[in-house]
Amino acid sequence: MSDQVKEFRDFRSKMNERILSQDNLVIKRLFNLDTNTYQEGALPVKTKEMLGLVASMVLRCDDCIKYHLEKCYEQNITTEEIMEVFSVANIVGGTIVIPHTRRAMEYWDILNGHQ
Repeated sequence: MSDQVKEFRDFRSKMNERILSQDNLVIKRLFNLDTNTYQEGALPVKTKEMLGLVASMVLRCDDCIKYHLEKCYEQNITTEEIMEVFSVANIVGGTIVIPHTRRAMEYWDILNGHQ
């Protein structure tokens, strides 16, 4: 695992634990809703993760993009499929999404061992 991937995962885990340790009911419910949203349902997990990636790119949240790229990787989504996801995100979000697409491509390459 690359240092970038490990650093992202470690920070996310550490801060999630810190936030949840505060025992705020609203935040705990929000985290739970997020987890349950991406479970298998009428739509397969793979589709939901690709939808999450598009939304994250359009909203320009680099942490969210990395998270959904990792989940897409776990779902064995191909680079060809990722490129189509990037295409949808850029059409919906406009050219302001291009810098996020660059960083997303870089992280996707890292996940796939193409550093």
